[in-house]
Amino acid sequence: MSALQNKVAIVTGGAGGIGSAITRQLAQAGAVVIVTYNSDPLKADALLATLPGNGHAVRQASVTDSASLAKLVGFVTETYGRLDILVNNAGITTPVPHDDLEGLTDEWIDRILQTNVRGTFAMIRACKSLLMADEGGLVVNISSIAGQTGLGSNVAYCASKAAIDSMTRSLARSLAPKIRVVSVAPGLVLGEYTSRFDPAFLQSNADLTPMDRLATAIDVANAVLALATTLTFTTGSIIPVDGGRTLL
Repeated sequence: MSALQNKVAIVTGGAGGIGSAITRQLAQAGAVVIVTYNSDPLKADALLATLPGNGHAVRQASVTDSASLAKLVGFVTETYGRLDILVNNAGITTPVPHDDLEGLTDEWIDRILQTNVRGTFAMIRACKSLLMADEGGLVVNISSIAGQTGLGSNVAYCASKAAIDSMTRSLARSLAPKIRVVSVAPGLVLGEYTSRFDPAFLQSNADLTPMDRLATAIDVANAVLALATTLTFTTGSIIPVDGGRTLL
């Protein structure tokens, strides 16, 4: 498959469960992918070794450090001279019951909002000029149905995803027609994060999903790939990957 031949993509947090699936899908479609990581180079390097094609790279870049992002963009400019796809996948959370207001500390609120919201905006801001060049580019923000339902790992996480979706709409309007901006909003995704969850909790969520299962990282990656290859007239949308979970 070569639908993305000669295209260059950045996937932030690209070595995580969802990020690695997105990275592989883009590479298999012919794109050159730059995988960013915050603190685990070994994991990122291991992913790099498995990718098909040539020219892929791993770079350390913290989305909360604008100087770090400037270095990343400088590397992409000097090495590839273009950027076609930016996938804002980096994000953090921690489980805190929604009624435990004291348990959601100021420090965690700040960390979640800085990484998930400010970090997403900072990446788009840093990459804007590259994405504006030539035919223009695509930004995919990995959101969550928690931004719509208010159900998620904690209140701040849900708020951060709602903010990302609002940002998607605002920037899709202001950066059009050169840059498309779309949110992909999965429900609960099986993988690294949910591997620590009680199996009964996972099953109860699957039982509440019309498609009778939970999402996988591949489901999310397929949505990103579709936006890059076939859904090319889509911008400003929030695309759920939840098996119909929000219908109930």
